[in-house]
Amino acid sequence: MSAEISLPQVLLAALLMLVTAALSWRMRLGLGRQIVVAGTRMTVQLLLVGLILGWVFALRHPMPVVGIGLIMTLLAAQAAVGRSRRRYARVYLDSFVAVFGSSFVLTGLVLAGILQVRPWFDPQYAVPILGMVLGNTLTGVSLALERFLSEIIGQRDRIEALLALGATRWEAAQGAVASAVRTGMIPTLNSMAVMGIVSLPGMMTGQILAGADPGTAVRYQIVIMFVLAASSAIGSLLVTLLAYRALFDAHSRLRSERLTERHAQH
Repeated sequence: MSAEISLPQVLLAALLMLVTAALSWRMRLGLGRQIVVAGTRMTVQLLLVGLILGWVFALRHPMPVVGIGLIMTLLAAQAAVGRSRRRYARVYLDSFVAVFGSSFVLTGLVLAGILQVRPWFDPQYAVPILGMVLGNTLTGVSLALERFLSEIIGQRDRIEALLALGATRWEAAQGAVASAVRTGMIPTLNSMAVMGIVSLPGMMTGQILAGADPGTAVRYQIVIMFVLAASSAIGSLLVTLLAYRALFDAHSRLRSERLTERHAQH
């Protein structure tokens, strides 16, 4: 039986943000406003999610679950692009395809094939698992996209020289593609390498706090981590290949003019 957490206890924990704000002020990091906004936004979003999930969990129909999943996917795709300094015309669509193609397929696989949840859309399982997969995929897609677009700009002269010498667009871009996919996968692989020794993952900790058997919690976490690793790899590869197709035309020309740069906001 997990310990109940009251609203005053949550407010007490929120005071810890003052430590972060004080550190920002003392070291002149200029993050005070961002800390307040991020903390407030997170709190409001989670409280709303709690209310919505309470309603969804009471339903026994797949459409609300699928609908919430699509909204979560759309927001994740938008957030992934939002972290990139460079854009091209269909970048939001490509991000959505990459996030959806990896997260939905893998979540469906783990629900119906591995965990064998009945029914497969049971929101108690579907929504939290999809949320974890989306959060991980978002990071991979964001890092891979940013790295690929940076590589294209940074190595433009080399890529154009290879194309001028007769290389195909894939031969010229292969190094940038590999670097981007590798970058997108690194956070998940690093997390897996220290899991259980340096860190205890959130899902496993939450189950144990809720009274689940530690052995069962560990097995769930292992399954989820394998799914997260796959989603990171597939999402990173998909978004990189889609960006590659957008920036190299059928005549093996680099179309760097299609890229625009978003100026950092202070």
